[in-house]
Amino acid sequence: MCRASREGDSRAPLLAILAFALVPILFHIVIFETRHARFSLSPSLPDLAKIGFVGAAAVSHWGIYTSLLLTFGLTLRRGHEQLITTMARRMHGDLSDEMVWYTARVTQAWCCFFAFQLTASITLFCFAPLVVWSGFVNILDLPMVVAMFSAEYFCRLRLLRNPPRHSFSAILNMVTDPAGNGQGKQLVPARITAPD
Repeated sequence: MCRASREGDSRAPLLAILAFALVPILFHIVIFETRHARFSLSPSLPDLAKIGFVGAAAVSHWGIYTSLLLTFGLTLRRGHEQLITTMARRMHGDLSDEMVWYTARVTQAWCCFFAFQLTASITLFCFAPLVVWSGFVNILDLPMVVAMFSAEYFCRLRLLRNPPRHSFSAILNMVTDPAGNGQGKQLVPARITAPD
């Protein structure tokens, strides 16, 4: 029974990632298949489905990127430590000046990325066919996030003298365990003290 429980626990993140990737594709398929549906005062079932899927995709995309932009952007204010700097401090303890400079630039880069995503989504929604907007929001979104993570990783290797390397699971543990309880606590290197 314990083994079955562990197998179920190990599959949970995979199922969540699969759902995270498949739901937007489903939204895009519905929007694409109902592209000829016309909105009217007495909408048909395809019209209602399209309105629902368009609304869900738009609200979730805009909401996620607005909150990410605010979360990262508010840490760029004077007198505040940038979010990526704070995260790096939790993972690595004390940071060099080079690392503080770099993590501040990474926070700014993510803010630009979130602003671009939000601006492009709203612009396409207002001025492009819904199928084009849906392709951007539902199909291209995840690959662009992966591309941004990859670009940051390669910049880190190129710009830092001694770039930190850590697994995706270590980052995920740190993000999902903000209080440092459980596994996230292991991410900050322990300080060795001499016995009294």
